[in-house]
Formats: sequence, C-alpha cells, structure tokens
Amino acid sequence: MPDDSVKVAVRVRPFNQREFAANSKCVVSMEGNVTTITNPNTGKEHTFAYDYSYWSHNGFQENEDGLNVPTDDHYADQRIVFNDLGRGVLDNAWQGYNAALFAYGQTGAGKSYSMIGYGINKGIVPITCDELFKAIDSNKDSTKQLQVSFSMLEIYNEQVRDLLVKPTKGTFHALKVRQNPQTGFYVDGLKNVPVRDYKQIEHLMDQGTLNRTTASTNMNATSSRSHMVITLKFKQMYINENGQNTTKSSEINLVDLAGSERAKATGATGDRLKEGSAINQSLSMLGNVISALADQSMGKNVRVPYRDSVLTKLLQNALGGNSKTIMIAALSPADINFEETLSTLRYADRAKKIQNKAVVNESPTERLIRELREENAKLMKMLKSGGHVGSSDADIESLLKENERQMQEMNKTWEHRLQEAREEWEKSQRLGQEESSDYEHHPYIQNVNEDPHLSGIIKHVILEGTTIVGKGLGDGKETHRIDLAGLGIHPEHAYVTNSKNKMTVTAIGDSRILINGKFITKATQLDHQDRVIFGTNSLFLYIGFPDDRSAAEDSKDKYNYHYFQAELAESQGFGDRGMLGLASTGDNSAHDALLRLVYHDFTSLLPSVAEVNEISQEMNRGVKFEALIKNLTSHDARGRDMTKEVSVRVTDTETNQIWIWSAEKFTNRRFLIKDLYQKFQESDGDTIVQQAADPFWDPVEDILLGTCHVWLMSLAYLMGVNDEFEVQNDQGKEEGVMTVKILPCDKKGRALGDDSMTLDPSELLGKRLDLLVIIKQCRGVQWIREESRRGVWCMFDFFDCPTPFKTKTVWYNTNAKFSFQKQFTIKTVTEEFLRYLQTNALLLQVWGAQASSDSDIQVDSTNEQTLGIRSNLSSSSLQSYSDASVSSSNDEDLMSGREFADDLRKQAILNRSLMKENERVKKVRKHHQSVDLSGRIRAGSDPNYGNPRNIHPRERSLSHNVESSNSQENTSTNVDGQIGKILKTFFHNMKPVQVTMKAVQDANEQVDLNDPEAMRMHILQQKEQLTNLNKQLTTSMTSLRSDLSLVIRTKRQSRSSTESADHKEQIRLGENTPSNQMQPQIAWGR
Repeated sequence: MPDDSVKVAVRVRPFNQREFAANSKCVVSMEGNVTTITNPNTGKEHTFAYDYSYWSHNGFQENEDGLNVPTDDHYADQRIVFNDLGRGVLDNAWQGYNAALFAYGQTGAGKSYSMIGYGINKGIVPITCDELFKAIDSNKDSTKQLQVSFSMLEIYNEQVRDLLVKPTKGTFHALKVRQNPQTGFYVDGLKNVPVRDYKQIEHLMDQGTLNRTTASTNMNATSSRSHMVITLKFKQMYINENGQNTTKSSEINLVDLAGSERAKATGATGDRLKEGSAINQSLSMLGNVISALADQSMGKNVRVPYRDSVLTKLLQNALGGNSKTIMIAALSPADINFEETLSTLRYADRAKKIQNKAVVNESPTERLIRELREENAKLMKMLKSGGHVGSSDADIESLLKENERQMQEMNKTWEHRLQEAREEWEKSQRLGQEESSDYEHHPYIQNVNEDPHLSGIIKHVILEGTTIVGKGLGDGKETHRIDLAGLGIHPEHAYVTNSKNKMTVTAIGDSRILINGKFITKATQLDHQDRVIFGTNSLFLYIGFPDDRSAAEDSKDKYNYHYFQAELAESQGFGDRGMLGLASTGDNSAHDALLRLVYHDFTSLLPSVAEVNEISQEMNRGVKFEALIKNLTSHDARGRDMTKEVSVRVTDTETNQIWIWSAEKFTNRRFLIKDLYQKFQESDGDTIVQQAADPFWDPVEDILLGTCHVWLMSLAYLMGVNDEFEVQNDQGKEEGVMTVKILPCDKKGRALGDDSMTLDPSELLGKRLDLLVIIKQCRGVQWIREESRRGVWCMFDFFDCPTPFKTKTVWYNTNAKFSFQKQFTIKTVTEEFLRYLQTNALLLQVWGAQASSDSDIQVDSTNEQTLGIRSNLSSSSLQSYSDASVSSSNDEDLMSGREFADDLRKQAILNRSLMKENERVKKVRKHHQSVDLSGRIRAGSDPNYGNPRNIHPRERSLSHNVESSNSQENTSTNVDGQIGKILKTFFHNMKPVQVTMKAVQDANEQVDLNDPEAMRMHILQQKEQLTNLNKQLTTSMTSLRSDLSLVIRTKRQSRSSTESADHKEQIRLGENTPSNQMQPQIAWGR
C-alpha cells in the first residue's frame, strides 16, 4: 500500500430469496472503481468512487462442485477479492505492519460470504490463513523463526465472548476489555492458540463456529446481531545485522460486523425505545468514530470517541492508529433495499477519508522483555502507594498479570507452546474423528439455523435404545441424553427411540414438538430428512439410517431455515395466500410481486412471534403477540389501494389492552425482549426493569378498529345519503354498523327536498353548495362487546380540509350514539370538488379508545362534537375551492361511478322531451310570479281588496290567471318530486349492479392464469355474473323509462286541461267586455 489511508472496497451480491419474491430491480451499477446507485422512485443517481468496486451480482454459474465460476470478465469471484484485499493484508504482515480488514453492510448483504465464504467458495479469512502458511512453509531461512497464534471472539450486547472456549451450561463467560498504556485496548483472558498449519486454524474456526452456534441457539441470539473478530498474531524472530535477537510482529484483525440496519428498517423510527439495542448503539458509535477520524484527516480538532463502545475500543488501532486497514462494504442490489444500500455507500465514503499512521513493529527481543519488566515495576509501585489516578486496583492487577503472561510466553520456547497446543488439538481431533464415525454409521439430528453458516454445525447421534431430550440434562450419547437449552424446552421434553431400524419421537406431557410442520400428540415415526422442531426455536433435520441416505443428496441446502418456516406457516393455515387475502393474479405484475413480498415477510415473522410469545410466557409477562396482514384498501377514500401490510397485534392478557405494532417496530422490540430475557436467565429470574425501558410495555393508545366508505356520488345530483354502513376491519370482518346521513341543505342547514335534485351535476359549477354531515350512531361495536371498559369515536377527512373532524368518545356502550352534526359550505363549486364528489367516499374511521384507569375516561365536548353546529371550511380551504382548476390527467382516475354518471346523462338525453317541458314550466312560473307580485301591490292600496264580489272582471281574470299559475306551479313541483323519487329508486336499484361489477373485477384480479381448471371455473362463474348483471341493468333501465314516461304523459294531460280552461275563460270574459278593453287582457293572459 503506497499510503496509510483506509482502503475501501464495495461488493454487490446476487438477489436473495426475498428480493426474487418481490420481483426486485437492480439499482446498482459499476464501471471500473465507480459505483452508482439509482433511486427507483425518482431516477436520481448517486455516484461514488472507491479503491475497488466488485460486481458479483451476475455473470457466473455454479459448477458440479458448487464453486461459482465466472462466465464473463465483469464478475468478481472470491479469489479476485482475495488477490486485491487479502494479499495486501499478508504483504503488510510480512513487513511488520498491523493490518485490519472489516466487512460492513446491512444484514443479508453478503458480509459473511466475503469474509468467511460458504462451502467450497471460501472467503478472505480462510484463504488468507491458508496463504500465510504456504508462505511460512516456503521459508528456507533456518535462522528465522515464524510464529502464528489464533484467537476468535464475538461481541454481543457489549459483552465479549471467547469463541475458542466451550460455553458452560450453554452460556459464555463475559470477558473484560482493558487498556494497556503502550499497546492500547486488549481483551483480558482471551485465549490465543499457537498454530502450526492451516488445518489447525480450520479446526479452531470450526470449533469457534460450533460454540457460537450453541450460544446462539441457547441464548436466543441472532448471529447477524453480533460482531465477530478473528485475530492472527504473526511474529518473525531472527538475528538482525547487529547480531541482536529481533522480533518483528504483526496483528491481523479480520472483522465481520453485525448488520447495519437503519432506524426505519429496525423499527426504531416511531418507537419510544429508539436505538435501544446495544448492537445498533455499537455500530452508531463506530460511525461516530469514523466521522471524527475523517474530520481529523481534514485538519479539524475533534475528539475521537473510542471509549463509547467495546467494538470501537478493540478497533482503535485498526481505524485510527498503527494499522494498514481495508474496509469492504457489502451491498444489496435490490430496489426495495435502496435506502439501506445508499446508507452503506455513504458510510464507506466517509471511511475513505481516514488516515492512519502505520509503523513497522520491530524491536530487539531483550528490549521488549526489559520494557515489560520496567512497566511491571511501575505498576507495583502504583498499587502499593495508592497514588494511581483513573485506574482501579483490579485494572492494575490485570495489567500485571498480562505483562507476566507475555514475559512467560517469550521465555517459553515456541516449540513448547506449539506442543501444548498440538496435544489439545489432537485430543479434540480424536473426539471429532469418533463423532464423524458415529455420523457415518448411526442416525442423527443436525441443527438448522437462520444463518446458513451456522446450520449443520451441531449434531446429536442417536444410538439404539431410548434417548431423552430436555433442558439441563447434560449431553452424552452413552447416557442417551440430548441437552437443549432453547426456548420452550422442558426439563424432560421428548423420548427418541431407536429400535429395529425405526426411529420414533414421543412428546413428554404437553411438550411442543413439530414434525414436518405438524404438532404431534403421540409416538410418531421419523423418516430420513424429516424436519423436527423442539420447543419454539430448536430446529433439527433428521438424517436417517445409512441405508436410507443417498450419496447425491444435499439436505443442508434444501431443507434450510426458510423451508422450515414456510412448512410451518402452511401447516398453520397460512400457506394458502388466498386465505390471507393475497391471491395472485398469476402474472409477474408489480402488484403480484408485492403480494409475494408480503407473504414472505409474514411467514418470516411467524417464528419471531412464536419466540417472543414463549419468552413472555417464561418471564410471566402476560403479553400475547399475533401476526396480522392489514388490507390498506380500507384506508383509501377511493377504495383502490391494494397494498397489504404486515403488523403485529399486542395484547395484555390481564387488562385486555391492545396495541398494533408495525413489523419494523416489532423487530426492534424483539431484540430488546431477547436482551432482557438474557439478563433474566443470567440472574435466575431476578430482573427488575423500569416501565419506561420495558420492551413489553407501551403507553395506552387508541386503536383503529375499521372503516366504512360513504360514497358521495349521489350528492353531485343533490340527492342525499341516508343509510347504514358496515364498518370493516383490516381483515374484512364486521366491527359494527354505522348510521350516516349526508344531505344537501340550505344556508340555515335545512335539508333540501327531492325537487332540488338535478340531472346534470355540471349545473352545480360556480354555485354555492351546503352539505350537512350527520353521524348518528354505531351499533353492535365488537370492540366494546369484547371488553366493556372501552370506548369508541369516529374521525373523517373532508376534501382538502387541513385537519380531520372527530366525534365525541362514547364509553361502555355497544350502541354508541355520537349525535354528530356538521355543515360544510362550499362557496363556489369547482370541477375539482365535483370530481371529488363523483369519485370519492367519505372515509369514516372508527377508533377504539382504552383507558389505563377509570380517571382517564372523559368525554370531550369541543365545538366539533356539539349537535347542530354549522361551520364553514377554513379560509385556505375555501380559497382552494374557488381557485380549483381541472386537470385532464386526473380524468383517468375516475371510478366506475363516473361511467355510471355518464350513463345517467345519456338517459337524460333520451328523455329530453321532459327536460324541454320542465324549462317551459319554469318560464311560465316565473312570468306568473311577476303577475302575482303586481297584483299584491295593487291590492294593498285598493279598499275593495278582499271582497271577491267587488273585484272588477279584469281583476277577476287576473286572479284566475294567478290561480292557474299556482296550479301549474304545484303541478311542476309535483313533477319534480316524482322525478326525484324515480331517480332515487333508480340509484337504489343500481347498488346490486355495482356490487356485481365489483365482484367481477375482483374475480379477474384473483384468477390464476396458469391454472386451466381455475380459468374454466372462472369463465363459467363470470358468465353467470354477467347474465345477472344484464338482468339487473335491464330491469333498472326499463323501470326508469316506464316511470319517466308515465310522468311525461300525466304532465301533458294536465297541461292540455289547463290550456282548455284558460281558453274558455277568455272567451267568456270577451263577451262582456268592450273591444277596447279586450286586447290588453289577451296580451296579459299570454
């Protein structure tokens, strides 16, 4: 490496199972060392330049040995990555520099694959170790002694575990991190094993992985939530040119970091327990350290917070000290992980700016020993005098012991240390060979872990006879015991019987055992490759008798963790997507991909829900968790949102209080609950946690029970809504029945009559419109039936009003009477508002209220909740009404209701004769109203007014005309009322038509186009539905035409009789009136 800056590489992996299910698109591209990520929503590109950019997304194929072989030059395999990164680490070590390589990225991004590898595709760590010993073996200098020691640790929840030490009773002893003034932070008591060759390292790595897997299972920890650090200490001891014994030393730190989940992805966003997990905290501290070091490199005077976490203490030298360091950032290529991947790229970009000060670690051996002795003398003096500052007695004593240990190792011959390590290794090798022989000749069970690197690590041989499975038994094949410490494992959990080449499993008492996803209640035979689950999360694959096995089978890859969970979900009734409301359209559409993603997330969540339920039961917390799929159609005012969302219902079984958590929030709380459970186990159940920090608890909150859609289309015709509406929850079940009225009204809030109805909604444009919303009650509220100490209230939004409108809260009553009334005034109806009426529903949200105590139960009495209130919209809303303009792009958003309105207008055109008749009647009425006004003015000054006998014949004619006019007006009013009733009936009759049309549309979305039988049944069903639809339409339209025709005939007859009477009266008056008085009367009567 030409300089001491941190080298940064990024590597993008192929799509994983979840991303394939979501039909993901690749948003990452690479050209040379430049990496670009594209925002899938906006198309905006973000470009970064690194030291290395590795494309491992595609361009390869797997050969018969399982090795990923490139098919084009663009693909970067494991060997290419090692040659660029691992080779540099080795070169630095030979020169005497400390070296570090750490992998960063979100969970599942491919960190472990790059660092450790999988199967034959070995990663940087094993290749580096192998190449190191190849170089040592090629050393021909007899005067140079080369020494390598190996250590392996894990950091979980700010605790350091030595992975080379077998856990005691399934748990690790936590080690302390201390500081040496000369060498920096170190782990006190960490086992450093001298190794002679790569096989010993490979064995130690397997041992560490086994211990890590055991602890992961027993302590319910997840490997993706822990950091793993492998350290190789490489020493070259030789005689320098001055004849001195010299030691050149190097530490190689290979770090696989925990998953770097963003706050939103882990559920910390919106959760009161933000960043609660120590894993997130340690990665956040690492980010702070990297940012501070980057600022230092730019000349800023900032403090680097190494001491804020265990991880940053141990990485101090690697990041900002005496080390040549490389960071490899693992990337997901999928659009659904865009935010996480962009965050990783920015993180890596900051790390580029860090500058280290690496020096060669070369000193005469005698000087090293002398310096250690001098430091020990100082420490002893400090301990005796008590004059030490900032260090405890324990810290000083620990440093003394560490220095003594280092001096003993220097004085002890390397061959002697190697011999000790070799004896321990050979002992474990013999045990391993014996176990390997057992696996070849006897049936056994092997673990299945969420992390594929930890699957198949733990194996239990089942010899002939009966073996007992339980907790705290102590392992031993000779004693026929299998000791499990996972969740839900009873002290005596199951009997496994090997008799006459048959294997059976029997549950003891009510122990939880599943075979192939199904619960067993009696002795059940096991067949080769059966899947067995003991308790909640102890997953095992049964490998049968040798004769049952096939040489070509690959059980570990086929029957992985996801296979277990999918099988379990199917056996519990969640395997059919249709049952979950996730029926596929059968194509590869974006909607179908989202459904597959929701299904994958839901089934993946089920084991986590079962896990926390078991923890809650063991800790006696009385909290129950249940996974749900929410249908967001009920949250959409247009009813068109087909999105599904996974969530978790949380119930306090003592108080019946309920919370709804998002899947992300549940995931965050799950880790906190598991951390709390670990402390619970370590303290033998004596754990006290403050309520504010309790992951099982949240403050009481109101719950969205369900919604109902009150469609507004009829209001565009000035026809009111007065009906009962079913309130449905997210699962489509009834939560109650709502009584709602929405009525056109006048300024004073008086409902308009049927005669105000219009056949053409466009007549409303530019006019004032008042609407009265009345929410009377909600009957049969299930929420309160389940628990009487609950309440209920409603909320809705109207057009573009900035705030929602709420009813009062009604407590203790399953028939909640809201008595809510509010008048909305639209000063000027615009195209936008008219479109709102024609395409939207008033979405009424029904919320469940719950109180932590009786004192919390209060009834609000704001103006919004008072009966009879009439309030105009805010000035901003009114302005938006008057300034609203039509956008042609929104036309395509109109629902089928708009099409229905078009049909209605066509029907109006067919009955245009009636429209013309109505116009004529309106003109006549207007004319006679002016006559009536003139007559009233004249009558007010005439003394003969009020005496019919004193009325002049001409005035009597006028009176008759007014009466005739009133008669015509009454007739017109009657006609308008009859038309209103006819159309109201028509709208009512059209409801079944709309329901049938909706059923046809839904059926089209759900049919599987790849299933011929399903297609045939669908076509037959659709034919029947269309026949019914045609009948309903024909009946409704025939009834409408018939009723309208009857009104037209009646009106015409009434008109003819009125004109005839007028003509006779005019003739009679003309006979008794002079000709000079006759003409004005005729003109007046026209």
